[in-house]
Parts: sequence; C-alpha cells; structure tokens
Amino acid sequence: MKSRKILHMDLDAFFCSVEELRDPSLKGKPFAVGGPAETRGVISTASYAARKFGVHSAMPTGRALRLCPGLILVSSFHGQYEEMSKKVMAIVGDFTPLVETLSIDEAFLDISDLPETPLQIARNLQTRINDETKLPCSIGGATNMLVAKIANDFGKHQHKEPTPPNAITIVEPGMEETFLAPLPVDALWGVGPKTAERLIRMGIRTIGDITRHTEEEMIQHFGRSGKELLDHARGIDDRVVQVEHTAKSISQETTFDVDINDRNILLQTLKRQSSQVGSQLRRQGFTAKTIRLKIRWDNFETHTRQVSLESPTNHDSVIMQSAIDLFLRIWSEGRKVRLIGVGASQLNQEPVQMSLLDTTTQKEDRLLRSVDELRQKFGNLAVYRGYDIHQKKH
Repeated sequence: MKSRKILHMDLDAFFCSVEELRDPSLKGKPFAVGGPAETRGVISTASYAARKFGVHSAMPTGRALRLCPGLILVSSFHGQYEEMSKKVMAIVGDFTPLVETLSIDEAFLDISDLPETPLQIARNLQTRINDETKLPCSIGGATNMLVAKIANDFGKHQHKEPTPPNAITIVEPGMEETFLAPLPVDALWGVGPKTAERLIRMGIRTIGDITRHTEEEMIQHFGRSGKELLDHARGIDDRVVQVEHTAKSISQETTFDVDINDRNILLQTLKRQSSQVGSQLRRQGFTAKTIRLKIRWDNFETHTRQVSLESPTNHDSVIMQSAIDLFLRIWSEGRKVRLIGVGASQLNQEPVQMSLLDTTTQKEDRLLRSVDELRQKFGNLAVYRGYDIHQKKH
C-alpha cells in the first residue's frame, strides 16, 4: 500500500516575525507582543531572543519584564497578522488543495499525490514562504499527521540559537516508531502532566517504553484512551486532513506554554479572543448565532460549551460576555488550563434586522467600525476598553 505524505507547517514566532518586518530594528532583540503590565497584560508571543530569558506566551507581562528587564513590548496589529497569514496560506494552497488550517499560523498538507519527496516539497514550500513573505517557517513531514507534528516540534526544539529555527524535519516511511522511541512521553499528543506522572510511576519515561506494554495493560491503566496511547506511541494515526471549502465558524484559540490557573490571565485571554473573533466576523461580513467556548485541562481532557443567541451578532461585548459566562460555568477556582478558545458559528451574511428605535445597536456598529480601523492602523492598544482603563487606574 502506498504511504501517505503529510506535512505540518508552522510559522516561527509568527506575531514577532511580522513585527520584525514592520520594524527591522527589533530583529535579534528580546521583545514580545502583548499587553502592558499596568493593565495586567499578558504576553501573546515572545521573540526567540526573549525566550532565552524564560519569557513565553500567556505569561503576565509584569513577570516577563522581571525575567527580562530589557524586554521591548510591542502592541499587536491583528489586521496585519491576518493579512500575512492569508499570503502564506495562499502559497500553501498552490502546492495542494488538501490543506487543513489549524490556526492563523499553522496547517497540515496532504501531498500524497505529488511526485516529489516530502523533503523536496518541504524545501520548496519553505523557500517560497521565506522569499515571498520574508517570514520564517518550520516544517515536519511523515506518513501521518501525528508524526509530522511531533517531527516539526522536535526540529524546532533542536535549534538552540536566539533566532527562528526555520527547520525541516522529515520522518521516512517505516521509521515512525524508531523516531518516536527516544522522545519523552510528554512529547506525545494526549499526554499531559498528570498522564506523564502516571506513566513515570509505571516506569515509562520515553515513548518507546509505552510500546513495551500490551494493549490490555494500557487499557487497564488508562481505559479506552490506553489503546490510542499505544497506537500513537507506535506512530499509528489514521486521521485524514480535513478540508473546509466554506467558512463554517470563526475562532481564536490559545495553547499556553505552561498550564494556567490564574483567573485574571484566563479572563484576559477570553476577552482578547472575543475581540479578535468579533473583528474577523465584521471584516468578513458575518454575524453569528452561536458562541462556543473550548477548554482543555492539564490532563488533555477537552470540553466545549456553547450558547445560542436570541439574534445574530458580531459585537465584541456580546461575544465576550457569552464566552465568560460559559467559562465560569465549567471552570472551578485553581483548575489548570492548557488551551482555551472562543468560537462563533451558525454564520450569516444577511444583515441583522433592526428596528428604527434600535439606536444603541446602530451606535455600537459605528463605534466598532471606527475601533477596527484605528486598531488596524495603530495596533490593538490604540483603543482601550473600559475594563482596561479601570485596571490601569487601580
């Protein structure tokens, strides 16, 4: 049977790379995209030079400044990030229509029908992205999505310089299990801190150690997920690249570098994501009837909660309040979160029907259009929300 050929493409420190294009003087310096410490801001992305000091995404800005006193803080320009992402994804689409976009800076490609080797295609893809957008990207390749993603993570982690890795790592067919074997158990999808602890208590420290156990033993210890854990350790993954031709939803997700249980950071993240979702809806001419929260705990359990609105919206405030309400229903104080996201679905391009007396909604529409224009020109911090100003004063 012919082996599949799957690539995983990830733009290196995407927001920071775009900021370096805007301001070349930032290149090689420790800087981060995020909110100011005075408003209890959070780091979105850190440059590789800043990461050498321990600065990472989802870290409170105040702590980042203590770790790296010379850290340069840059306001985010989400309009430009989306524009650059579209350019990259257009290049990706030139290679194959079988593309699954995971986020603004990450995608899977199924290149099984192309005659070139994964290495040749990865080099060509990386060269085009580097040359045409001036953005660095890393690529992993394998016979399935699981190993391609882990290969890419592995390649990036091998790069120790304070510069973007721009790496390419290919796992040849038949070498999946051999490649995975020496890696630590937490390098495997589905293995969070708690699962890793349980595996270590069993004497399992590497992915290869998992494969020395039978399916029955793994199911005995981990239930139904035990078989999947064993399959993944052997490099087995039958998922296919999911291609969406029409927009069914718009979402923003954040995977934290370290698990977060700080209520303020989680709420700030939800507020930022809600504003980004609202902005994308307005830019694409959509309103949404359903708002969805996605949350992944530190043990990799993933849950979604959603609410249907009385009328479709693209207003930040409605999205934000819906997301926060959903979050507070599922989260308990101190519970650690690995990933959190806000989504909008049941999209509609029909204009929202408003009565002649609905002046409040009309005023908010005009206000949001003005805010979108200002933020695209001058960055997200050009306009503060009421809660930010309140926090800044206190």
